[in-house]
Amino acid sequence: MDCTKGLKLKEVSVLLRDDFNAGPTTLNEIEPKLWIGNLTAATDLEALEKYKINHILTVDSCPLPKNIVMGPGIKTKFIQVTDNPREDLLSYFEGTFEFIKAGQEDGAVLVHCYFGMSRSPAVVIAYMMKKYCLSYDDAFEIVKSKRNVTMPNQGFQLQLQLYHVMGWKIDKKNLQFRLFRLQIAAENVKKVKILPKSCADVVKPDPGLVTVRPEPLVYCCRKCRRIVASASNLLPHIAKEKPLWTDNKWSLPNELDVCTLTYFVEPLAWMKVVTNSQQGKLYCPKCNAKLGSFSWTMGCQCPCGSKISPAFYFVPSKVEWSNIVQNVQVTV
Repeated sequence: MDCTKGLKLKEVSVLLRDDFNAGPTTLNEIEPKLWIGNLTAATDLEALEKYKINHILTVDSCPLPKNIVMGPGIKTKFIQVTDNPREDLLSYFEGTFEFIKAGQEDGAVLVHCYFGMSRSPAVVIAYMMKKYCLSYDDAFEIVKSKRNVTMPNQGFQLQLQLYHVMGWKIDKKNLQFRLFRLQIAAENVKKVKILPKSCADVVKPDPGLVTVRPEPLVYCCRKCRRIVASASNLLPHIAKEKPLWTDNKWSLPNELDVCTLTYFVEPLAWMKVVTNSQQGKLYCPKCNAKLGSFSWTMGCQCPCGSKISPAFYFVPSKVEWSNIVQNVQVTV
């Protein structure tokens, strides 16, 4: 149930829930002192007292009512996420792990969403994966055996699989994670027309600035030689007609799927226009030569046949590769 539909973001942030149609109280113990339940369970004071639950983790579009949040002896945490495959639940896994762990050590924890089927089980699966070093499939089977309605949506399943690939932590250098965050940012730009602060991490530092440890492999403006991207900023893509998002799931390329007909890169700090526009041209920040274009919403069709969205790209004839370090800061 999404109580945010049709509301502005600032209104959602202070919205209190007034719908409690999640059915009768249902909750299941996954392991000692760790429960998954529905919204009704989280507001059932008798059930909370019966099972000695003093920590409640809400993974929903709206927070719990004040009588629960402000209740004596109860600690709460609210993660505002709808049950949408394109929502970013992955970025919260570190914080939810610590909350659940502390709750088990100091009492008992209830993790809930609206029905207790997708969002809250996904969070508990992530917790079990990290705690016991499990794959997604193994952790899913454990949780499913305790709560048979468990079924994270396809987007959350892929995020849990990526969590395993990253070693049960958030690895911001991981290619798949960077592509995932770009997809999340693009979804937000579609909604609010600009890049929100919550997605500012997708814009990477300007590689042309003077630094102590510059990357040795860079791409420069062919006209003025200004560094416009480092080799690590390039994003490989699949050389065929296969968008990153298709059939309600992400298709993430691996390091071998490299096409050089168009240079797709991450958004960079010198591309100031990308934070307040949905699409436009990219010009060299030094000589103003046109280097390429960007589009958060429409993407770009590469000559190889691959549709990339969102897309930030250079035309190969406008930039050139270099291994001459130009922007090193000398230290004494």
